[in-house]
Amino acid sequence: MAVSLACARFPVRAATSSATRRHILPAGRVHSRTLFSWFKSKPQNPSGKEKAPVLSQDDLFHPFSQSPFPAIRARGEAIQKLAPCPVCASSHHHLHGHGSQPKAVKFECPDCGWPTHCSEEHWAADEEHSKYCGRLREVNEDDHDLRSGRRLREFELPGKQDSEAAISFANWDVFWYTRGFPSMDTERSRRHASKLLTYPLTIGSVLHQHSGLTLSNQRVTPEGSRSLAALRTTLHVPPGAPETEEAAADKPQMRIFILGARAESSLPPHVWEQLCMVFPSALFHLYFIGPQVSLPKPPGTSAPPSSTSSSQPSTSESSAAESIPETTEAKQTVQEEAKTEEQPVYLPNVYEPPTPAPIARLKRTRSSLEKYGVPSYTVPYTAQLTITGMQANYSEVHHLFQDTFDPYTDCFFLFSPGFGFPSATSTSDLTGEPLLQIASPTEWGPVVPLLLASKCPIFVTGFSPADVERDVQSLSTAPEVAGEFDWVITPGPNAFGSEKWEVADFDPRVMVKTNWGVWGIRGKTREVRERNGWF
Repeated sequence: MAVSLACARFPVRAATSSATRRHILPAGRVHSRTLFSWFKSKPQNPSGKEKAPVLSQDDLFHPFSQSPFPAIRARGEAIQKLAPCPVCASSHHHLHGHGSQPKAVKFECPDCGWPTHCSEEHWAADEEHSKYCGRLREVNEDDHDLRSGRRLREFELPGKQDSEAAISFANWDVFWYTRGFPSMDTERSRRHASKLLTYPLTIGSVLHQHSGLTLSNQRVTPEGSRSLAALRTTLHVPPGAPETEEAAADKPQMRIFILGARAESSLPPHVWEQLCMVFPSALFHLYFIGPQVSLPKPPGTSAPPSSTSSSQPSTSESSAAESIPETTEAKQTVQEEAKTEEQPVYLPNVYEPPTPAPIARLKRTRSSLEKYGVPSYTVPYTAQLTITGMQANYSEVHHLFQDTFDPYTDCFFLFSPGFGFPSATSTSDLTGEPLLQIASPTEWGPVVPLLLASKCPIFVTGFSPADVERDVQSLSTAPEVAGEFDWVITPGPNAFGSEKWEVADFDPRVMVKTNWGVWGIRGKTREVRERNGWF
């Protein structure tokens, strides 16, 4: 399934870089000053003065080959080896197979800084380039901003929600305001924050009783309202009761299975804790299951093993793999890792991206190999949140859960699974053509029927309108899937998708947004009918 997931999920990358991880504060750590705090001495920087940013806000644009950051220069070199010149590729000479293959891109566009064409002549002749040049420049500046060294206030996450203040899930802006986030003063801050929070907030916005997905706007079906009502009885308190942590004392734990996880599994735990802030009276157990789940570092190590350090994607191209620690030793670890990631090492996001870098080992991290039989770990992060990661295909561990599923406490989330993409490992016995991944026996083929049999809702995202349509259409042809499901949420845009464009290294013209759309299904329910007679 590794190939299948990666083929459809190249844009799922880190929301943060090593240069920014020190700025992401755990929940409840937002700094504020009260009236009396003005009389207290301000905390001093150990060096005596605050470090100036490497780049100022008016100096974020740099061509890849002239970037002050090795990782960005390395990315430019990788693109030059992978991406074909669009003018060469579309020319009559190459379409008819005469001569060599299209030349690789070498010339960097002076407007966006990306390698886009084989020569300046082809760059000037390409009338289509202006359609995506502005987006490429935006991504260029965003990536430099993440490494600029400025204080990233958009990553300072708020703490517990006031029990008397309601949260709105209308869109990002209203949510940030009602949750008490720092003011998002620029579009760039919006993009950074939405990229970091798109995974937990997509889950929260689907499951919450104040969700923007409703029967009235036809995003939720009558069958779906039943499934969501069952989950919400576990997530919320009865009407009129306060949403407090004490209300969770007699509640069962809400289990969320995130299948095919990659970047999701490497987000810092305090980012996932924002899900608990949205549901203060619920208990969560998150299961990250997939062959590319990021596992904790081996005990006693402060940096990724040397055998793999040379293959780790760096900065914003790797997932936010290490949680942001809160101890002095962990801060030293972050500083050591920041030095390591200054090396010009970058692996392109082609069809089979590497597993994200190992995550930091917290005090309560423990191995779960004996319990689940696969490489795994469990972290009881807080009283409300427990996280388990399993580096395995779901079909290998389904037997551990199949008798315990409950539609009132369990649900599945699949972020951009690529159901409708051709399989890289399985072909049809009749036609010899590649099977779709939802029908492939080595990918999603044996998994989706098992999920439908549980009768628990299955929520799926896609990174573009075409990706959502492709995945939905694949349901009608998949064995043991077609005709065996009811709609829970109809396909459509996701209000909490990432607002940051993700660019493919194999073709900079391919740009998508993480979790652009969302939809949901569950196993078909068949009503029991009373038999009036034998004939």
